[in-house]
Amino acid sequence: MTPLNLAEQAQQLRCLASDFEALHARVRDISYTPGTDALRQISPLLLKAQDLTATALVRLGALDSSAYTSIAGSRASLECLSSVVVASSLAGNDLASALYANPYEGAPFPGYAADDTSTRTTRHAEAIPKMTGHLADAAHQLDLSATACHYVATGITRDLAATRHETPSARRADDPPLTSAQYDALKALALGEGKLYESSQRGLGVTRVATDDGTRVSIATFRALNKRGLVDWDTSTSLFHGQKITVTEHGRQALVSPRPAATAAPPARAASKAPAVQGARR
Repeated sequence: MTPLNLAEQAQQLRCLASDFEALHARVRDISYTPGTDALRQISPLLLKAQDLTATALVRLGALDSSAYTSIAGSRASLECLSSVVVASSLAGNDLASALYANPYEGAPFPGYAADDTSTRTTRHAEAIPKMTGHLADAAHQLDLSATACHYVATGITRDLAATRHETPSARRADDPPLTSAQYDALKALALGEGKLYESSQRGLGVTRVATDDGTRVSIATFRALNKRGLVDWDTSTSLFHGQKITVTEHGRQALVSPRPAATAAPPARAASKAPAVQGARR
């Protein structure tokens, strides 16, 4: 079996889900005029759908040929990811069907009259409902693809955390003990109301962590906890609305241990010189 970084695979699937969401928005909000304009507007969407299908297929192949298949519950993830390949393929087919229904403006065979304005208007009126239906179906399939990618990513993260389930006394040798800041963050998130969200600051997206009791948790601390399988979060919602953070069973086991003592600040250095002004000797 090929060794595979499952945490990295989960993140790649989240990125793939974001790509599906972006394409879904483009298909849903497309504006076009039947004819040449429709061909120019829809063609890039079809090519992108095919590219995402290929990416999903690569992700499926990587997981299927890795040691992940030996983990309990992995079959459901593989089947779900294979459904992404189907849904994204159907989205591509729907986009191709929209192009097929598009009324083109080429010249007819010799002996046939060219379209006049009335005929062209009729052809467009008949094509638009068909094209709209195909585009709506494509958007639906892309939405399903994004949801399934999020589901698989969350499943992999959960499976990975389950394989690392240990008691505090049996902590892996390569896992350093929690710092006091990490322990406090984990304890605050264990209350069940922690959220990961993205806010805009000077036009840039900034990812932050919010806790129910107001404990400040840096994104670096959160990532350190997630890397160790102590926390997970719900990727099925938008970061702008807030993604709920959960503490895994491994994380709750870590809270059984006493809180680590805070690292004491180093003592200030003694002055290397005598004070400039000394009391006058008598």
